[in-house]
Amino acid sequence: MKRKLFILALAFALIFSLTSSAFAQSYSFELEKEEVHVYWNDDGTMSLDYVFVFNNNAGAHAIDFVDVGLPSSYRFSSIVADVNGNTVSIDSDYQGNGTGVAVALGSHAIPAGASGRVHVYVGYIDRVLYTDDDDESYASAVFGTTYFGSQYVTGSTDLTVSLHLPPGIQPDESRYHLPNNWGGAEEPEASMGSSERVTYTWHDPNANGHTQYKFGASFPKSYVPESAIVTAPVIDTSGIDEDAIITILMFCCFGFFFLGIPILSAVQQRKRKMKYLPPKIAIEGHGIKRGLTAVESAILMQEPLDKVMTMILFGVIKKDAAEVTKREPLRLKVASPLPEKLHKYEKEFLEAFADGKNNRANQRKKMQKVTISLVKTVEKKMKGFSRRETLAYYKNIMERAWKQIENAGTPEIKSQMYDEALEWTMLDEDFDNRTRDVFHRGPVFVPMWWGRYDPSYSRPATAASKPFGTPSSSAPGKSLASSMPQLPGSDFAASMVTGVQGFSEKVVGNLNDFTNNVTKKTNPVPVSKSSGRSSGGSGCACACACAGCACACAGGGR
Repeated sequence: MKRKLFILALAFALIFSLTSSAFAQSYSFELEKEEVHVYWNDDGTMSLDYVFVFNNNAGAHAIDFVDVGLPSSYRFSSIVADVNGNTVSIDSDYQGNGTGVAVALGSHAIPAGASGRVHVYVGYIDRVLYTDDDDESYASAVFGTTYFGSQYVTGSTDLTVSLHLPPGIQPDESRYHLPNNWGGAEEPEASMGSSERVTYTWHDPNANGHTQYKFGASFPKSYVPESAIVTAPVIDTSGIDEDAIITILMFCCFGFFFLGIPILSAVQQRKRKMKYLPPKIAIEGHGIKRGLTAVESAILMQEPLDKVMTMILFGVIKKDAAEVTKREPLRLKVASPLPEKLHKYEKEFLEAFADGKNNRANQRKKMQKVTISLVKTVEKKMKGFSRRETLAYYKNIMERAWKQIENAGTPEIKSQMYDEALEWTMLDEDFDNRTRDVFHRGPVFVPMWWGRYDPSYSRPATAASKPFGTPSSSAPGKSLASSMPQLPGSDFAASMVTGVQGFSEKVVGNLNDFTNNVTKKTNPVPVSKSSGRSSGGSGCACACACAGCACACAGGGR
């Protein structure tokens, strides 16, 4: 009898253990990839296209439902979904916060250890456009991605979000908003394809599936019906104390206007001032734009403008078109006549210094005009080419130039290569430290143009008329570098690095102000960080009585 009771107890324990394990099983998956397309249509509505690639973790509950947060103004009948190409149903049993739908995978559920592609299309969402806070003639829309509970999703997500503006809008009419919570590049890849829609695309291979990311854009109201613009708050106050709402809104407005707006405005404007190149609208598939100079490449990379001006200075000095006669304040002796084959921006740069008596304010204004003209030239040259591919191409040129210098076998060769590739090496964001690292030991053979750059340096008369790197008649068989004067490497590096800093402090002045005056002409349309209204695929559609009020958005489902 005791033995039978023992076996029966053991059986119950085993059954309970298995049952407990089954009940303890929970959702756990990787969101390997997510691609979202947001279409703002010419009737003022919005359509969404989501693609999720899930890897269900071993031992986890099968992925049988996928919760997708949506604004409350979606049309249920417009939603379709499929799993690996197999049509599945849409369920109203949404388990996230706020509003949304559940995609019922049914017989196509993704079991533990397997992968699956879930595609969801929402054809009709209205009440998504609001008046832009920065321009009353513009409509503004903000989209927030749906997200999953952090207790369910693991690992990183390769996330791509594309905003497609209504048809007919021209590239120079559209604006993008700086994204929220975004770890990738703030500036999107802009394009206009065969659909004649301006498209802004953000991509981050290291995003995650449990964070909501917000993106937005603005465009002229004239491209959508006036009735599509939401002009009044849409707040459901049923069952809520109206006095409490009024109190909350008053505190919200007070805090934001007196604290939030100044802080956000200062941060946004600081970033904005440095973005002097407008977002490139490119026809896809035209590849790399070759033939840009190092200075033009620096503009494309949006390098600080004091560095760009210093690159031009080195260029005209190396070409024997100018000579520094005084460092403080910077005075140049401009060659007359000018050498041939100077670039247009080099000639305009020299014109800013043609009159040695020009005061600094006039020189800055003239240099700003030089920069504005240069930015517009680069923008024109880049028309029809891929900015991303072109940037990668010129960064590779810069890296190869550095590698050749770093791998040079002798100080003579290293000095000569640095001289020849100077402007390309200056494209490096870490130019200062890299120059110090390369020349921290050993001598540097001074290039022929060094005397025209450093007034305190006395170059030998025998070398003054010879280009750097040509054979010396006094010493046949030797390179001119070996007979040129030398500087300690640390002194040379320090002079190169402080040259950029000195140009900024003594000529450009305040870099933010200088760049901002350029940006006003080259990229005048303000980038809105938020429109003051929030709507989109985050699972909420909300508006506040004061601009910038936060809204609780949906997500966090399975």
